[in-house]
Amino acid sequence: MTDPLARHTDYGNRSLDESDVGSDPIARFSAWLEDAAARGVYEPNAMVVGTVDADGTPSSRTVLLRAVDADGFVFYTDRSSRKGRALAAHPVATLLFPWYTLHRQVIVTGEVSLVDDAESDAYWASRPHGSRIAGTASAQSQPIGSRAELDARVAEVEEAFPKGREVPRPARWGGYRLRPRRIEFWQGRTSRLHDRIVFTRTGDGAAWSVARLQP
Repeated sequence: MTDPLARHTDYGNRSLDESDVGSDPIARFSAWLEDAAARGVYEPNAMVVGTVDADGTPSSRTVLLRAVDADGFVFYTDRSSRKGRALAAHPVATLLFPWYTLHRQVIVTGEVSLVDDAESDAYWASRPHGSRIAGTASAQSQPIGSRAELDARVAEVEEAFPKGREVPRPARWGGYRLRPRRIEFWQGRTSRLHDRIVFTRTGDGAAWSVARLQP
């Protein structure tokens, strides 16, 4: 049996030059996201969200990106969850997009703010009925006695809101928008001589500086 910790994978020789990324990191990210989807990456919009709890403890979890534009990266969750409490205490986060099969990753860091109610309502309404039931029944990150207790809560919500009936968005559930101040593009290369291009906001935040980092 092969020891997974002893593997040495060569990441190939696909390069990433400053001329490749251009001057707009959001446009480059969007192009990479589309490429990941086109090339069959499973859940290409999955990202690891890192936050800092009120006591300074770091935590991370996988969340799905639901929108990206010049204003930032948007995701939705239960705001009473651990990540929600962390963001209330320290409204900063990092997002990691790990496209392993493409030997690529993107790391985004920035300040986080709440998405307004209208935008949260619109996304909530677009979710499958079962996801809205689950989001209503589950107090995310809170302890529960058993799976049976959770299933019973779900059954109660399903009885109150059968298919075809609107499930109202819980007040504790909504979106977050991360406005990036740093975006790093990473392309795997042979012999671990990877390409790393980082964009950092400058001045009033309207422009970006670009730099190459050593691997």
